[in-house]
Amino acid sequence: MLRLVENHSLPRTAAFFDLDKTVIAKSSTLTFSKSFYRGGLISRRAALRTAYIQFVFLVGGADHDQMERMREYLSALCKGWNVAQVKELVAETLHALIDPIIYDEAASLIEEHHAAGRDVVIVSTSGAEVVEPIGEMLGADRVVATRMVVGEDGCFTGEVEYYAYGPTKAEAVRELAESEGYDLSRCYAYSDSATDIPMLEAVGHPFAVNPDRTLRREAAAREWPVLSFEKPVRLKQRLPEFRMPPRPALVAAAAVGAAAAAGLVWYASRRRQAALTHRLAGDFARI
Repeated sequence: MLRLVENHSLPRTAAFFDLDKTVIAKSSTLTFSKSFYRGGLISRRAALRTAYIQFVFLVGGADHDQMERMREYLSALCKGWNVAQVKELVAETLHALIDPIIYDEAASLIEEHHAAGRDVVIVSTSGAEVVEPIGEMLGADRVVATRMVVGEDGCFTGEVEYYAYGPTKAEAVRELAESEGYDLSRCYAYSDSATDIPMLEAVGHPFAVNPDRTLRREAAAREWPVLSFEKPVRLKQRLPEFRMPPRPALVAAAAVGAAAAAGLVWYASRRRQAALTHRLAGDFARI
C-alpha cells in the first residue's frame, strides 16, 4: 500500500480521481438507467440500449470516438427530463446502485489522502446530478463534472453547458490548483482511460488504474505506476457506522474555468477485448 505522507509546511496538495472504472466498477451515469426507466424518464428500448452501452464500456472501455457517440446519445436522451425528478431518483437509489460497486482499493486511497491532509477531487465526464451525490458518499472535497443546460421550465434542453472530458479535465485541475493553492508537482491523479492522459500529465504523481490498452502502453513508456483495483466493497462493510452525509457536503468549484464557472458548482487477453469492443461498437451503431 502506498504511504502518502504530507508535509504541512509546504503548499497544499490534492488527489484527483476519475470516477468511472477508477473509483467505481461501472459507468456512473449508465448505472442509473433502470432507475430512470422505472421513473418514467426513458422507454424500455432506451433502457436496454443503455444497458448494452454499459456492457461495451465494461468489456473494453471507450476511446474518443465512442465517448463522443455516448455523449451525443445521452444528451439527446435526457432532453426534456425534469432536473428535480432526476435528482430525486438518484438520491432514492444511490446506495443500492453505487455502494456495491465502489472499489475497496479506491476507498482506501481516498482515506489515505485525507489522512495525509490532501483534498480529494472527483473529476468525471458523467453528469453533475449523478456525480455530486456519489462525491458526497465518498467524502470528496470537490467535484468537477459535466453539466447540461437547464431551461426555465427546470428541464434539460439537451445542450451541454460544460463537458468535463479530456483536455478540459486538465484545465479544471490547473485552475483549481491556482484558486486553491495546490502544488501540482506534489499532487496525485488516478484514471483508467487514455482520454485522461492530459489530467495525468498535469500532476507530479500520476497513476494508471485498471488502464485501457492505450493508457497501459503510455504508462509503461512514461514509467507511471499501474494499479489494479478489483475488489468492490460496500462502504457499510468498511465503516460500520457509515451514514449518508447531509447535503450539501461538497465545497464549490466555481472558480474552475470562466466558461465553466456556472457549471462546476459541485461535479479497457487485450486483443480479444479490443476485437470484441470494436464489434460491439458496430452493433451499437445499428441499434
